[in-house]
Amino acid sequence: MGVETRNRIARRAAEEIQNGMVVNLGIGIPSLVPNYLPSEMNVMFHAENGITGMGPSPQKGMEDENLCNAGGFPVTLTIGGSYCDSATSFAMIRRGRVDLTILGSLQVSERGDLANWIVPGKKVPGMGGAMELAQKARKVIVLMSHCDKAGKPKIVSSCSLPLTSAACVDLIMTDLAVFKVTTEGLVLTELFAPYDLDLVKTETGCTFKISEDLRKIPY
Repeated sequence: MGVETRNRIARRAAEEIQNGMVVNLGIGIPSLVPNYLPSEMNVMFHAENGITGMGPSPQKGMEDENLCNAGGFPVTLTIGGSYCDSATSFAMIRRGRVDLTILGSLQVSERGDLANWIVPGKKVPGMGGAMELAQKARKVIVLMSHCDKAGKPKIVSSCSLPLTSAACVDLIMTDLAVFKVTTEGLVLTELFAPYDLDLVKTETGCTFKISEDLRKIPY
């Protein structure tokens, strides 16, 4: 997925953030979301490793080796930001204090099941905080490519990869479209230009309904 495509997914996801929210961002495309927030918007970005109030990436040469996000990348701290230990940070998540989490994923099912932590046979350090975030954040958004590197759909009827959490995703945003997860299945609500409905049907591994107010995203 190219840089321009990743950025337009992040730009669309930024529309879901409201003033005053506490927001947790996953690594990858979600980390680009703050670039598209209005400067006057007051949002506190949360990291599982113990930061509430993350600012943008520091200028080169101005990094603080002791200040990084959960992915290990250097960040800054906004006015009013704070530090805590990981136990307190996860307690915030488990008590439902995080308004919104934006995550990447390997697969999402039509029921909103999330599989984003491991491909069998590959080594990873662990599940991380995705399990708690997926279950306890008030809203869960997934940003990902519509298909994997082999061209197989990542939106499927049932996940073939180990689940991170079941029935937790509210919105799915890909390079092609935006889906809302409902109790009756997926609803296609938006299409990115220049893609059409036929392509989305071909590239999606499950059935879905189409919103009567289907939006065409021009950017």
